[in-house]
Amino acid sequence: MTGVDQPAHAGGVGFGPVGRSTASARRAGTASAHRASTASAHSVSPDGPSVGSGVWARRYRSKLLATDVAVILTTTLAFTVLMGPAIPDTAAGASRWWLITGLIALVWFGAMGALRSREWRVVGVGPTEYHRVVAATGLAFGVVAVLTLVADLSVPRGFFFTAAPVGVLGLLASRWAWRNWLMKQRRYGHYLSQAIVLGRRSDVEYVVQQIERKSGAAYHVIGVALSNGSDGPVRVEGREVPVVADLGDVADATAALQADFVIVAGDPRGGHDFVRNLAWELERTNAELVLASRLTDVAGPRIHFRPVEGLPLMHVELPNYEGTRHVLKRGFDSVMAAGALLMLLPLLALIAVLVVRDSPGPALFRQERVGRDGRTFQMLKFRSMVQTAEADLALLLEQNEGAGLLFKMEHDPRVTRLGRVLRRYSLDELPQLWNVLVGDMSLVGPRPPLPREVEAYERHVHRRLFIKPGLTGMWQVNGRSNLSWEESVRLDLYYVENWSLMGDLVILWRTARVLMHPVGAY
Repeated sequence: MTGVDQPAHAGGVGFGPVGRSTASARRAGTASAHRASTASAHSVSPDGPSVGSGVWARRYRSKLLATDVAVILTTTLAFTVLMGPAIPDTAAGASRWWLITGLIALVWFGAMGALRSREWRVVGVGPTEYHRVVAATGLAFGVVAVLTLVADLSVPRGFFFTAAPVGVLGLLASRWAWRNWLMKQRRYGHYLSQAIVLGRRSDVEYVVQQIERKSGAAYHVIGVALSNGSDGPVRVEGREVPVVADLGDVADATAALQADFVIVAGDPRGGHDFVRNLAWELERTNAELVLASRLTDVAGPRIHFRPVEGLPLMHVELPNYEGTRHVLKRGFDSVMAAGALLMLLPLLALIAVLVVRDSPGPALFRQERVGRDGRTFQMLKFRSMVQTAEADLALLLEQNEGAGLLFKMEHDPRVTRLGRVLRRYSLDELPQLWNVLVGDMSLVGPRPPLPREVEAYERHVHRRLFIKPGLTGMWQVNGRSNLSWEESVRLDLYYVENWSLMGDLVILWRTARVLMHPVGAY
């Protein structure tokens, strides 16, 4: 996992005589020139923007393959050596043990492939890749346990209870390391799939904006096609994306620009007939068709496709706010909060002493917040403001820099000297681990609101209260105070309806990274 590749030179690609209109040809020429001028500003690399998704996907998968093999072999061999004393001291016993070791490695590696843990559609983005690695390891060791039982082979139980967790951690760590490398490459324009986005201007702008904001989105939008006949480029995030075709010429533009994907944003003119015909036309190219669903806040696991006599039906599962998953979440919260409180006890005591010495008043600040189903509770924080902060608020309302119903000031005069440090690194929120332990809050969830905020909620925003508020959440790892009110609500509602334990682990990990490099914390 070495240095960052440098972007490549790429020549312009012109349209051939395929019977297209002069206006479309002009757009194509503009797009090709734009692409060429953008790419030629950099130095040569085999993995630059001109490389198709199939090429970079194969190269990246080969890296994952090599690492997976190394981790699996290292884990099995290491535990084979460590379990040496438990192996019968005979030639037959040793041979049998090495046979079992080889069987475990083969089944483990096969399970990683069978569950498509290296599929290019899931690697590098989202928790699905990690889900599949964990599931493959559980499947492999389960199969081996059954086989050894059927074959009456004696295997020390300690091997299964130690090798599997260590191997999973090794595989997840390697995938995380490669993902960080991939994100760095994508910031330089590498390992991205070329995409053309089509639809109404407003829908196209939204899709392009979301892609541009996330370097991990894996797409580089090289052009757009607008259904309202506009020739003007789409301006998003300080970048102009040219119009490269009319809706009727998308397939020609895709072939000429060697795009990997065509993304249909919203509901373009022509409806399902247009999408069907476009899919047929793209068959003569190497591009794939992607539909940007209007279900923007529904996660993939809740969406299932079920064809009925040639009619593809999209099933969207209703959010579940009760049941086994919530029991597991509560158990996870309790164990993690109790462990964190025990480990952080010396730090908590030190901060409490520093708060009292820094300014007059108690170490802890209690504030009424609204929890699940509208029930209120006393949320704990280390005091980061002067004692008269609540009374002083009325004098500062006109200087509010917060979004929507939130009050925020980057240079709030009520914050103490120590309080600025505590807020910057979220140390003031550590006492909320007690709120998690007693069940008022969860480790991960929506931001805990004030009663006055809830009173002003629009109807749909009340869905934030369907689950417990969190010590951290999507709002914290996506900018905190820098978020608009609408974006904060959207993130919270997305979490409420689509949360998972694996997703919680990812958010906790991202929170730890954010605390090291705070953004929007004041």
